[in-house]
Amino acid sequence: MRDKEFILFCDESDRHGKYYSNFYGGVIVGSSQYQRITDRLNNTKADLNLYQEVKWEKVTELYLPKYEELIRVFFEEISRSNLRVRIMFRQNAHLPRGLSREQVDWEYYLLYYQFVKHGFGLEHVLENIRLRLYFDTFPDTAEKSEQFKGFLLGLTKTKKWQSIDINREDITEVHSHNHVILQCLDIVLGAMSFRLNDKHKEIPKGARRRGKRTVAKEKLYKTILSEIRKIRPNFNIGVSTRTETPADRWRLPYMHWAFIPSDETFDSSLIKPRRRK
Repeated sequence: MRDKEFILFCDESDRHGKYYSNFYGGVIVGSSQYQRITDRLNNTKADLNLYQEVKWEKVTELYLPKYEELIRVFFEEISRSNLRVRIMFRQNAHLPRGLSREQVDWEYYLLYYQFVKHGFGLEHVLENIRLRLYFDTFPDTAEKSEQFKGFLLGLTKTKKWQSIDINREDITEVHSHNHVILQCLDIVLGAMSFRLNDKHKEIPKGARRRGKRTVAKEKLYKTILSEIRKIRPNFNIGVSTRTETPADRWRLPYMHWAFIPSDETFDSSLIKPRRRK
């Protein structure tokens, strides 16, 4: 992509999961590709009679084939590097140490900041670009949200981000029902949290087997994993994606980042039980 302007859509999920928490997702698209991809995804939705917002939480047995087809189209664009997707999460076993009360209070935004700053390797862009940042609506106070936007704006004053131009009005909250790219990101992000936190194994209380919706979600996750592995064979969703050069963090179409605090302790009691052979 040789665009001079990019749009970065961001979303988050599961602040507190059984084994993994603090899920953040982003998808970046060049302005020259944005409308074409948006139209293609919306037309696909219309062809599938998906007239409402699509979300991971809406996946059912009935709608599974429709969601699978939409996701295949989404990943076609990723495989061509017209979209680049990044997913970040934290394994619960890596416990941060020495956090102040303020850091704990700001955890959501501090991790979001790290995701935007490092997740896409924007410091490796070789030419000047303009960046628009579109976040799914923040769950916190307007005051905190505005401070967070100020922190992001400050990135452009650092040496590594000197080629990135961001205007204050281009850091904004959006509603996902207006942005189909963000809806597709929600599905991928939800699928990763679902699988990493073993939600595919859940059986309703009083039942003997998994619910139909859980089975449908697992099938959709497997479809997503299959699409990822067309791009990255043998992809492991639970670890940081290996790169050959630092610039790969900008170039690669799909990556995961298992965030580990710089000062942390490892609690093995919080990891998943190993499978019995």
